[in-house]
Amino acid sequence: MADAPDVRIKVTPNGPYHVVGDAALVAKAQVETELGEPIAWEVGPELAHKERYALCRCGQSGRKPFCDGTHLRVGFEADDELRTREPTEYPGTGVTLFDDRNVCVHAGYCGTTITNVWKMVRKTDDTAVRSMLIAMVERCPSGAVTYSLDGGATDNEPRLPAEIGVMANGPLWVTGSIPVDVGESGALQARNRVALCRCGASDRKPLCDGSHKSVGFVDDPRDRD
Repeated sequence: MADAPDVRIKVTPNGPYHVVGDAALVAKAQVETELGEPIAWEVGPELAHKERYALCRCGQSGRKPFCDGTHLRVGFEADDELRTREPTEYPGTGVTLFDDRNVCVHAGYCGTTITNVWKMVRKTDDTAVRSMLIAMVERCPSGAVTYSLDGGATDNEPRLPAEIGVMANGPLWVTGSIPVDVGESGALQARNRVALCRCGASDRKPLCDGSHKSVGFVDDPRDRD
């Protein structure tokens, strides 16, 4: 996994994410099949920003993804807390699947219209199935599903850049183990992949829980002039 540069994200109480350090801020969007199955990521363009900037997390800024102070006017409140949970293990042939529901954002890369990684792991004696499972797991933006090879003690993570992805109509996708401080609660566990809520509706703030879909959050950073 990539080492984060001198970058930190500070989750301010009832306010925005303060980003310190020159981390790339990049538009990202899901690529889907004609059946609506996510299969890849469209990356770019990079969004212009200062070395220090604030990203909206109330979902109502007029300058998304940046904060414009709207959280003060609307009285945004966030019951931020750190949540940890041991992932569930699903052993297969040559690979073990780990599932941490606490950080799932329901992006959908873990399944298709006919199968999913929990079914596939039972059939990983077939190397084609094993290869497809690994590819699907590595596209998960939050790292809710991860894997290790041959019973290894640690997750086998894709090498991701230290950057902040602004997902179209979705959360902030933070990669490369950028530290995320959560007020007086401390810091989130350093992760190669983590998804932070920016619609304001998640019940697991500051983490995304997929609520952007149910509330109809709309903001596509690719539409910027």
